[in-house]
Amino acid sequence: MLAHEDPELMARAAALHARAMVFDGLSTCNWSRTIFEEMRAGGVTAVNAASVLWEDLRGGLDNVVAWKRMLEENADLLRPVRTVADIHAAKREGRTGISIGWQNTSPIEDRLQDVEVFKDLGVNIMQLTYNTQNYSGAGYLELTDSGLTGFGREVVHEMNRVGVLCDLSHVGEKTSFDAIAWSRQPVCISHVLPRAMHDVPRNKTDALLAACAERGGIIGISLFAPGLRAGNDATVEDYIDAMAHVIALVGEDNVGLGCDFSLDHARPGPYQIYASRDKGYARNLTEFATAKISKPRGIQRINDIPHITAAMLRRGWGEATIVKLLGGNWLRLLERVWGAPMATKG
Repeated sequence: MLAHEDPELMARAAALHARAMVFDGLSTCNWSRTIFEEMRAGGVTAVNAASVLWEDLRGGLDNVVAWKRMLEENADLLRPVRTVADIHAAKREGRTGISIGWQNTSPIEDRLQDVEVFKDLGVNIMQLTYNTQNYSGAGYLELTDSGLTGFGREVVHEMNRVGVLCDLSHVGEKTSFDAIAWSRQPVCISHVLPRAMHDVPRNKTDALLAACAERGGIIGISLFAPGLRAGNDATVEDYIDAMAHVIALVGEDNVGLGCDFSLDHARPGPYQIYASRDKGYARNLTEFATAKISKPRGIQRINDIPHITAAMLRRGWGEATIVKLLGGNWLRLLERVWGAPMATKG
């Protein structure tokens, strides 16, 4: 029996989990009724539901249309999220809030004004780049990270202006540091693991994590097995180890969940192959599309999320701390960024 399966501990965790606001900083599943039911079973209050990877303007619009249909067809389980008030409403209603997210700014192409257009359509969180170069800067797999571009500076300030949270999860190190320094609002690293614990390119350095937190940003701790020291042999306890490392580095007010569930996408399969190739079709960037990748034992599906709460309790973490880590920190950041008044462009 795993530690998180102890009946008394699970009972305490269930009670705490039931009253907490649980926000998942990013997941990108093959969205379906089954996934939505799992989110309810897992007590997920709201999620940054990211889908866009390499899409252009048309693909970004298609994604918004697809979410509009899914929200309408599953209105008993889901609630659209535009504001933090919507997340609180989802909690009261027993539904899961869906905040549309992107893992690339590729759908705005070279049209700065489209940041506001997509914000109006419900896209609340945008990752600046995905793995390689775009108009704004470099991804972490780009051959040369030359930093935030001039256009990227404008994109970041436009995100600030209209209330879009800037995400740096797959962004290159120099571009990330530049974006943190340039942004007038805190940013996030929505789904990440610390490189200090496992030195792989996808993980972030302590220096970058600290820079994000120093400006008020949130670091979402990911369940991605290749980023954990134990890989596919990891358990929920290894996940908590990674979270503990980041808390020790930046403090408990700047850390949250960033589960990075990609459930029910075939591996290998069209989506994973699309994700792993530059721009979706060119050079192969990673072997993740074909490699065996398992979530940590004890937290392999979304309905297992209460096991994270139990693992935190086992560590002796206080309930007030756990409530912040499960979602309170995210909601504070979202209130600040999404609630920002519309200022003059410039």
